[in-house]
Amino acid sequence: MKPSSAKNKGRLLQKLVVQKLRDTFNLSEHDCKSTPMGTQGEDVWLSTNALERFRYGVECKNRARIAVYTDYEQAIRHCEGKDKEPLLVIKQNRSDPLALVSLDHFIAIVEKAKLWEIHQKQKTVEESKQATRMRKVYGKH
Repeated sequence: MKPSSAKNKGRLLQKLVVQKLRDTFNLSEHDCKSTPMGTQGEDVWLSTNALERFRYGVECKNRARIAVYTDYEQAIRHCEGKDKEPLLVIKQNRSDPLALVSLDHFIAIVEKAKLWEIHQKQKTVEESKQATRMRKVYGKH
């Protein structure tokens, strides 16, 4: 594959990640950008506003063969000294993109999601109890 074709593949993955971040976190094109190919640092630039919603340093690799640990170490280096988690987005030919974070970080995400789910259930139960009390006080309407 020609270097220009390889860079184009990488650029397409970066643009996919940027669009998903913009759509998911309601970010403008000024808050989330794909960095030019060959630029030092992360592949996705995030503004301070974007970092309040998504605290990751994103490295994208779109290759036929992926050196996961080498590429993840690059993502780690790009996050050094910053309050960000390294995130490696990888894509292989004819495959869906994958997001790679450390196991400890993944467990922390799942734990937070579970705690949020429990909180939402408790909130729903409390709201239901409140509605029942209100019906008893004011009667059914």
